[in-house]
Parts: sequence; structure tokens; C-alpha cells
Amino acid sequence: MQGFPGGVPDPQQLQATMLAIEQACSLIQVHMNPAEAEKVLSSLHSSLMPYQACRFILETSLMPNARFQAAGAIGDAAIREWGILTDDNKRSLILYCLNYVMEHAGSPDGYVQSKVSAVAARLLKRGWLEFPDQEKGAIFFEVEQSIRGMHGPNRQFAGINFLETLVSEFSPSTASSMGLPKEFHDQCQLSLEVKFLKDFYCWAQAAVFNTADKILNSNVTIPEEKACSAALRLMLQILSWSFKPTLEHENLDAKIKSGLRSDAINLRKFERSLVKPGSLWTDILISSAHTIWVLNFYTTLRQKYSYDTLWGDSPIAVSCRQLIVQLCSLAGAVFPNDNGDAQIEHFMHILSAVILWIEPPNVIAESIRNGGSESEFIDSCHVLLSVASLTSSSLFDNLLKSIRQYGTINLLSALTSEAVKSVLDNQNEEETWGSDALDILLETWNVILGEACADKSPMSADGALAASNLFKIIVESHLKAAADSAFEDSDDAEYFHVSVSKRDEQLALYALIARAAADTTIPFLEQLFSERFARLSQRDVENDPTRTLEELYWLLLITSHVLTDSGEGETLLIPEALQVGFTNVVEVAQHPVVTLSWSIINFSRQCLDPGIRGRYFSPRLMEAVIWFLARWVATYLVPLDVSREIDSVGRHGSQHSRKLLNSFAWDNNQGELVLDFVALMSMVALTTYQGEIELQTLTCQKLLASVVRRKHTCAYVVQLGFCKWAFFIFIEWTFTEISSRNTCMCSFLHQRSRSICAVFERPHGTSRRMPSRKC
Repeated sequence: MQGFPGGVPDPQQLQATMLAIEQACSLIQVHMNPAEAEKVLSSLHSSLMPYQACRFILETSLMPNARFQAAGAIGDAAIREWGILTDDNKRSLILYCLNYVMEHAGSPDGYVQSKVSAVAARLLKRGWLEFPDQEKGAIFFEVEQSIRGMHGPNRQFAGINFLETLVSEFSPSTASSMGLPKEFHDQCQLSLEVKFLKDFYCWAQAAVFNTADKILNSNVTIPEEKACSAALRLMLQILSWSFKPTLEHENLDAKIKSGLRSDAINLRKFERSLVKPGSLWTDILISSAHTIWVLNFYTTLRQKYSYDTLWGDSPIAVSCRQLIVQLCSLAGAVFPNDNGDAQIEHFMHILSAVILWIEPPNVIAESIRNGGSESEFIDSCHVLLSVASLTSSSLFDNLLKSIRQYGTINLLSALTSEAVKSVLDNQNEEETWGSDALDILLETWNVILGEACADKSPMSADGALAASNLFKIIVESHLKAAADSAFEDSDDAEYFHVSVSKRDEQLALYALIARAAADTTIPFLEQLFSERFARLSQRDVENDPTRTLEELYWLLLITSHVLTDSGEGETLLIPEALQVGFTNVVEVAQHPVVTLSWSIINFSRQCLDPGIRGRYFSPRLMEAVIWFLARWVATYLVPLDVSREIDSVGRHGSQHSRKLLNSFAWDNNQGELVLDFVALMSMVALTTYQGEIELQTLTCQKLLASVVRRKHTCAYVVQLGFCKWAFFIFIEWTFTEISSRNTCMCSFLHQRSRSICAVFERPHGTSRRMPSRKC
């Protein structure tokens, strides 16, 4: 090739170099003398002007690994020696790599072609700001011809693969290191986006169109299918591009009124960035009915291969579905200014096709359990999450009602139910599809119901009913799983702790679902808890209470999340959904939150009886009790005058419910009784359960911290039936006993003792010790 860098090659030297590289590759393959082999390979990569030797290896060697090393050496040397190469040298290297890829497009050693393609992309980017647009256009012209299928399916695939690599090279997150400043990469990225990226998408689109009929009409796998899959992946990759923001006018107010969100929201687990390519892309993405074509293409393929339960995991199926999921994230000026009608219609088309993948959910879930592919189920969950993140809860629910007799939230509820059942039915198996789906679906509920929801209007009656039914299924499924695990020996250490990060996160999302229909879910929890408590109260010595205790343990955890928030780093408040609900409740004794709270506190009081404590209250159950009490005290045991501040808060009709919840814990001197009980519970936890560090840590760092963080609660402790110094002595004794084992607890108690001293008006440092545990 004219202009190829390097002097006139010596045939014998070229042959010797190739043999040395092949021998080094062979030694690495058989794990013999790897250090010496690596040294030989490194010498090729670091040698001056190795281009002729590398070219000889690429064109002559029968060993794919040797050709792979030669391709990499060309790229490393060219980047290193870029400053001493002539413009003709640079162009020749790029064109040589591209020609090599095209000429060997049918080679079975695909990884070698991918490496050569990556070298071409890397060198093209290195010279991107140097080469005039005319030269770049000439290079891309040949690539376009191949992608459009002018030279057969193999070269078509090679051309698409090159563009995939090129887009990846120009993306900051996947770019190769070139030793150049960030500004260089930014300029390259912007230039490619403005001048070529849309053309690349059109070429890939044309490749899919041109191969679609052959694929649909063929009864066997044909090469065009590989090229079509690659083109779909390229389209997905381009839509995943981080487009530069454009200052284009959008009627945001009209979109918001129609139920569309204008900005991305922060998701807990799943990164979901909006695709905002701008109005220049409207013609190929929206006006051309591109999404509808992709959906119809997948639906037709799906029908063709309906007999094959594993077709959903084929490359063309996976790439097509992933493109559909990404199309759900289209937003911004790419849609016309029509009050959001085009975007809503866009979502409607996608949901109309996707629902065929998951309807009915119970049948699809059963098929997966019997060995079918779960890919469509998982991807449909991603679709729902994407749509939910761009719509209000009311619009999200209404999208499906135009084509079904139920709303989207009903579908979400049914899918979540199946995912929960799958997770709990397969806890001891490696099957993960249920867990993956549940994570996505719960995140969707979080978007609809949580703080991320900008739509503050209440959920529809149908949506609330769906949430209520789902929560009941969740609770019943978990109770059954808890009872079934009562006699199992779990090897999971986290199983024995009440507060585990992953489980807390899941329970908090369950709680959001419960609060969406609090008028039914909280009485349901109270009924379940009372039933289990009654079983223990029967004191039937012939029946083993272990199953019931496991159920009570789980009920304590979920109820704590429903009634309270974690409050990490902030003041705990009664959840807003509970404050504005129950507007029809007049008497405090009839308020479901009140009855549920006292039901659990009355159960917890049983541990003060030594006989009952010894039979029922294991350290693990005591941890759950202490953990519940800590969150409940911090949330509901508030100052007496809080209700005075409520008159100007909330919607009309909810003020009475707010006042009830913010004051019931102190009515009829119940606050003092609770504090009395908390002090006794703390002493029991610290004196009876010796060696239970987790329980004692919870008692001090959570429960006692909740009590002593406010002066009025400290003052009430002094006014209880204890002697004046009892509570202070108790704290000091706890500090002395535990300080040697838990430095964090030691620090906490030391700090709290100062504030308690101020309440008791006792000089800090005076000491009275409780008797030793041995006494």
C-alpha cells in the first residue's frame, strides 16, 4: 500500500519476527515460560516503526493470536509515533486496517477482525481534528456502501461493527487513552455528534430495513440475521449517546399539564438517562414511524418463532428488545410541540406491543418456571420503569386503559406479585430472574409513589385497590415463607439481624405500596398481628410457637417500615400518607394507626414477664421489638403542643387525622407509660441477654437515643416511679459494662450522659454504679 510507513522490508527479518511472535503466543496458550513470551510480545509493541512486520504477520500468519498481537502493535505504535508520521502514513494505516477488515469479513476469527477494526477507529479519532471533513467523508462513503449491503452480508456486518467501535471510541466513558487533554476528546465527541452521528443511525436503519424481509421469509438462519442484529445494536448504542443539551423551545407547561415529566428523576438502583437528541432527529425517530416499525418487526419475528421457547435469548431478539426499551427514554424537543400528544402516543404504541410479552403475568411466570426464557419479562419491567419515570402516576395508569379494561398500575401489581412469589418460592435456588424483576418493579413503584413523583394528586381508586391487593399478597407470601423457614438452619449471618441494608430497602418499598392504600392495609396488618399474638396468649404447651414467632418477627419489621421512615440524618416525621389519610376517623381509639401501634406495644410488654420472656422472646425477636420501638418512639412520641402547628398544614379534611396521629401517644398520660416501659425494656435487654452485642447496640444507639434526644422526654423519665437517679445510674452502668466491647456505643453513652446530667441537674462525673451482673 502506497504511503505505508516503514522502510523497505527484509523478507528474512519479517519471517523471523513472525516466527518469534507465533512461538510466544503458543507458549502463553500452554502456560509455559509466560514471562519470556510476554517479553517478546512487548518488544513488538514497543519497537520503532513495526508496521511492515505487523502487516506481514496479519497477511501471512495462520495463528489468530499472532495476528491479534500484530494489530494491537500497529495501534500502540501509531499513537506513540503519531507526531513523526506523515499525513500520508496516517491515512494509509487507517485505510489498510479498514480494507483488511472488509477483505477478511468472512473469516471465522472474529476477534482478530474486531481488534483491527478497533485500531482503525482509534487512529481515525486520533487524526479526527487534523483530517478535513472531505477525507473523513471519503472513508465513510465506503463504509456506508458496505452497511447498506452493496457488498454482501459479511462486509455489511464488518462495516456496522466498525461504526460500533468508532462510536464507542468517541464516547468519553469508553474512549481509549491517547495521552491528550480532555478538550481533545470533547471536540471529537461534539464533531461526530453534529456531523455524522445521525447519518450512522440512518445507515443502520437502512441495514435493518434491507435485511428484514429476507430474515422474515427465510426458514433457516442466514448471514443477514447477524448483520441485522449488529445494526440494531448500533442504533441502541447511538441512542445511548450523551447528547449535548440544545437550547430549543419546548412547551413544558403544556406537557406537565398532560402528565409528562420534563426532567430525569434519580432512581435508587437503575441508571436511566433521558435520550434528548433534539428536533433534528424528529424526522427519523418520530415522523417516520420508526418506533412502530421496530415494534412490528419484533412482533412478527416473535410470532414466527413462537414454537421456540429460547428464541427470546437470540442475538436479534435481545438487541431488538433493548432498542425498544431505549426508545422509551426519548424525551425533549425530538417530539413536536403538540401538548405532549406525540410522546403519549409514542408510549401507547410501545405498551401495546410490550403487553404481549407479559400477558397474562401468571401464565408467563409459570412458563419461565418451567424452563422458558425470562428475557421478555425482565425487559418489559424495564419498559414500565422507563415510562413511569417520564409520566405522572395518573397518566401512567391511564396509558393501558385505552387498550385494556384495566390500568397500567394493575398490570404492575400483577407482575410484582409474580416476582414476589418467584423470589420466595426459590430462595434456596440459583434462579435470579424473580429477584431481578422484583428490583425493577419495586423501583417503578418508588417512582410512582415515592418522593420522585411530582404528581401529588391521590392515586385513583383502581390504583389504590391494586396496591392494596398486592400488599396483601406480599405479606401473605412472606408470612408463609417465614413460617416455612422456622425450623431451617440458615447459613446466612444476615438472616439473624433485624436491620440489613438490602432487606430494609425492599421493606421500605413494600411500605410505600402499603401507604398507597393505608385505609385497608393497616387494618390488615393489625388483624394479622392480633391473630398471631392471640395464638401465643393461648399458652398451649402442646403446640410449638416457633412458626408463629417467625411470623411475628416479620410482621414487626414490615409494620415498622409502614408506620415510620428510617429518618437517617433527619428528624423523623409521621409519614405524610398516614397523616392525610383516614379523614373519616373521628375517635382516636378507632384510628387504624393507633390500634396497630398499641397492639404491638402491648405485645412487646409481655417480655417484662420472665416466664413469657424465657419461652417466646429470643434475642432475635427482642432485636425486632427494640428496633420497632426505637423508630416508633422517635416518630410518634412528640411534644404535646405539636398539634397546635397543624392548623395551617395539609388539605382540608385531613387536619383532624393529623392532630390525632401527632398527639395520641401522649393522651391520657400514655406517653409516660410508654417511657416507663421503654426504660424497663432497655434494662431487660441489657441485663438479661448477656453477650448479645447486636441487641445491646440497638438498645443504646437506637432506642435510648430516641428517648434522650429531647429534653421533655428526659424530664418525663425523671418524673416516673423510679428514684431520682435511677435512669442516670442505669445509663452509667450500661456505659461501664459495654465500653470495653463497643467503642461506638461507649462514645454515644458518654455524649448522652452529659445531656442527661443537665436534665437531672447533677454534676457530670459523680458516680454510682449498679451492682455487678454476678450479684
